[in-house]
Amino acid sequence: MCLSSADMVEVFSGRILVNKDGDLVDPEEALRNKVVGIYFSAGWCPPCRDFTPILCDFYTELVEESDPPAQFELVFVSSDKSTEDMVEYYHDMHGDWLALPWTDEYKHELKQRYKITAVPRLVIVKENGDVITDKGRKQIRDRGLACFRSWLDASEIFQNFSG
Repeated sequence: MCLSSADMVEVFSGRILVNKDGDLVDPEEALRNKVVGIYFSAGWCPPCRDFTPILCDFYTELVEESDPPAQFELVFVSSDKSTEDMVEYYHDMHGDWLALPWTDEYKHELKQRYKITAVPRLVIVKENGDVITDKGRKQIRDRGLACFRSWLDASEIFQNFSG
């Protein structure tokens, strides 16, 4: 059976994501043919505040400064205590990636699915939500941009990345 890529973005299918400008984003379009990092994090968490700037640099170099941009997108899933806390942390510290709205109860399902017991946690997944690695944070710290190539190779997506 041949699936079109539109059938593959299962992990956030039927959900609405937001960007830093507050615009609503369709995940089917935004995540199609990309390696997806699901970033479980919170502003009240010192290790999160420590790692988020590193993740910003990684994302900027990979997506915003590469030509063509790498086939990678991040989705922030907040463990903050309120919408206000999430929005403040997202705007102050995060890169120009996407987020699941704080009010979306799907975050609990995601935490269960990916066995999230503590933050920060960066889970790298294929378009269909299958895990490539749940050690994204460690791999970025240890290997920097080099880890993206192994994620891409494991993702089974059509590649246009030459880095």
